[in-house]
Amino acid sequence: MKRLIQTLKNIFSIEELRGRILNTLLLISVYRLGSYIVLPGVDASKLNVNPQGLLGLLDTFLGGAFSKASIFALGIMPYISASIAIQLLTMALPYFQKMQKEGESGRKKLNQITRVLTIFVTVAQAVSYLSTTIPADSLLVSRAAFTVSSVLILTAGTIFCMWLGERITDKGIGNGTSMLIMIGIVSRFPGAIYGEAMSRGSGQALIFVLEIVALFLVVMFAVALTQAVRRIPIQYAKQIVGNKSTGGQRQYLPLKLNTSGVMPIIFAQALMFLPSLVAGLFAEKSDAAQSVVATFNDYTTWPYNLLFGTLIIVFTFFYTAIAINPQQISEDMKRGGGFIPGVKPGLSTSDFIATVLDRITLPGGLLLAIVAILPAIASMTGMTGTFAQFFGGTSLLILVGVVLDTLQQVESYLLMKRYEGLMKSGRVKGRNETVAA
Repeated sequence: MKRLIQTLKNIFSIEELRGRILNTLLLISVYRLGSYIVLPGVDASKLNVNPQGLLGLLDTFLGGAFSKASIFALGIMPYISASIAIQLLTMALPYFQKMQKEGESGRKKLNQITRVLTIFVTVAQAVSYLSTTIPADSLLVSRAAFTVSSVLILTAGTIFCMWLGERITDKGIGNGTSMLIMIGIVSRFPGAIYGEAMSRGSGQALIFVLEIVALFLVVMFAVALTQAVRRIPIQYAKQIVGNKSTGGQRQYLPLKLNTSGVMPIIFAQALMFLPSLVAGLFAEKSDAAQSVVATFNDYTTWPYNLLFGTLIIVFTFFYTAIAINPQQISEDMKRGGGFIPGVKPGLSTSDFIATVLDRITLPGGLLLAIVAILPAIASMTGMTGTFAQFFGGTSLLILVGVVLDTLQQVESYLLMKRYEGLMKSGRVKGRNETVAA
């Protein structure tokens, strides 16, 4: 405790770091305040929105703003969708690849394209959200007037959230976009804890304590998965790269156990509504179709989780394949005078890296799948749905990743000012940090 107090004193004794932390808290407060402001023309007392599946995940990311029909009901998510689309186009189309290689000017152009695309995505999502989520009996004005005004407000709200994220990145601490998502997730945690405690009651206090311990262990597992960078217990992945130009200095191959992050879970979650949607078309004429609808509308069933886990593994390989180019790594190594002992430069090196990547992607995908289905397992043990969501999935990985990145940035300030770091055992490693040999 004494060391913690001293670390906090060191943090707030650095003027720039103190200012960034206060700026972050102020901007986050504005964001959370906006999530409670209901769209004009809606009677909040008549709202009974209970999103499930992918929409429920979205509501978790937004801290309940989606179900409250607030002016930040779409939040930062359209910007993230646009960013992912531009990222995929950058990997697939030569025009965007060329733009990315232009340096700072190219990145500015890509950012501008992303912002413009965000507006179109927000308008499309706003129209869909208003037509499918807001019931007619909760409106105080005509549907047409409400739709027009609310589309403009939701679009402005998303742009404002995007601006808040950029301000947090520039003037605050951590990545602004990720920080807003994390705050939305964390905001529901106290209510989830309280709801779980009330559901257990005084007669099951021991079970509630065991659930908290289990949650702590799951969080530690997620931390280990997030920090598993070039420390992979596979023989080939421990091959080292020698560099003639640096006098034989050695470094590990720049490969991660979990290269794709949470993207495979997001992609898989987005497709999990398809079985019930397709089966629903034949539900009136087929008992089997009705059974499929019932099975895939319940995220605790084994067919749902089997398909969900399989899709995560498939998308892990897919996203890793488009994110990492073994041939490009091989060419960069050759250009810099690097080599892998016992492997010829060029095609042989590229094939070797691809083999290593395949071998570490499979366990990475399996671990992601385990984390993703943990909420279903927790729910089957009798936990409330909201509390069970914190046992894994996208929410937990985002939460852990953002916290580690933020702590890494704080520690960098401490070390720069020659203060002792946050951890005695070593530096805090964020999601993007590489490990020196």
